[in-house]
Amino acid sequence: MADTTLMDKLVSLAKRRGFVFQSSEIYGGLGSVWDYGPLGVELKKNLKERWWRSMVHERDDIEGLDAAILMHPRVWEASGHVAGFTDPLIDCKICKNRFRSDDERIKGEPGTPTGQCPVCGNKGSLTEPRLFNLMFKTFMGPVEEAAAQIYLRPETAQGIYVNYLNVQQSSRQKVPFGIAQIGKAFRNEINPGNFIFRTREFEQMEMQFFVKPGEDHTWFEYWRARRMEWLVALGITPAKLRFHQHGPSELAHYAKDAYDIEYEFPFGWKEFEGIHNRGNYDLSKHQEFSGKKLDYLDTVTNERFVPFVVETSIGADRLALVTMMDAYAEEAVEGETRVVLRFNPAIAPIKAGVFPLVKKDGMPEIARKIYDDLRAQMPSFYDESGAIGRRYRRQDEAGTPFGVTVDGQTLTDQTVTVRHRDSMVQERVSADKLAAWLRERLGR
Repeated sequence: MADTTLMDKLVSLAKRRGFVFQSSEIYGGLGSVWDYGPLGVELKKNLKERWWRSMVHERDDIEGLDAAILMHPRVWEASGHVAGFTDPLIDCKICKNRFRSDDERIKGEPGTPTGQCPVCGNKGSLTEPRLFNLMFKTFMGPVEEAAAQIYLRPETAQGIYVNYLNVQQSSRQKVPFGIAQIGKAFRNEINPGNFIFRTREFEQMEMQFFVKPGEDHTWFEYWRARRMEWLVALGITPAKLRFHQHGPSELAHYAKDAYDIEYEFPFGWKEFEGIHNRGNYDLSKHQEFSGKKLDYLDTVTNERFVPFVVETSIGADRLALVTMMDAYAEEAVEGETRVVLRFNPAIAPIKAGVFPLVKKDGMPEIARKIYDDLRAQMPSFYDESGAIGRRYRRQDEAGTPFGVTVDGQTLTDQTVTVRHRDSMVQERVSADKLAAWLRERLGR
């Protein structure tokens, strides 16, 4: 059964500490659209930078790209999104609520006297299923007419495919090689929910790896292993991660093979990254619809072929939720419940909290100087309000791995107390070596 209590606690903490806010909250909010606050934007930035470094900076066979959100409408015809990117929907004629036809809460068959609506409880009020395209439509130019209709992209992958030759030729890469991109995508989801898990506006981190036909399975297995290794290295609990292979009824129209990486959320095992063997479907379709040759010439064998594609695609928002959920912990400390986010220090939004033990004896001035020196090198936070234990607890909730306290001993030997978030163990560190000490433990 879904542990809604844990989700409620995380959502509350996310707002309280400035990770995620409801979009347009002062106007009543906008359904399943979220804003990232000061800590959330740092967490998400750290995750994206870590992904980009592993995909692009640490390899010589993957190039970066930032394709436009708006694309020629024929792109989405070629990709199959115009014709096939649909959900079957039903409406309740009485309460006017709308549902996917496979909603598990619906009892009986839609469009029959036995079909019962999960909101109002009326029977026989559900319409027959009808198809609804999930792409957001807009218009380019001054006239809102069919000829001017374009779409907000529902995925970032197509921007990579239509630029495949541009990137290959300008970078002088040879197959096999990849193209990586981080960017926003939009889907008019009918049943979004579970906080930032399923939203209408989201960010993807995708890499398309172009390979010679016949070598696709080897690269598919390679990337499947690499992606799981990366997630474990991020600090996510291995026991809460698993692969799910798509069965014949689950495979997308473009896929030869596909695996999801799932995480055990409080609402069940759910996918947040996919590894797909897309064959040559995408490039072949764009070649057909555009009339432009997208084949590759192997200068060693003199062969021409349309490359196959192995895709890795992870949602930045879902990854942020995974890392917050996985890091969340409660424990009894001195008769109180301590809430802590045990982030891998490398992705923690704030790296160090700096505190004067008391607001006298020159301690605030020393602490301020330490803080000013640290924040030029890493995200830091200064706090002199309240008891020191309360200040530690606030930073525990923010996931800050280290607390730095200026105390009486600092005045005599220029050392500070450094408290470790997870163990709460304290040790003395020389103030002039503090930044280097922290960088070594942050993997910076």
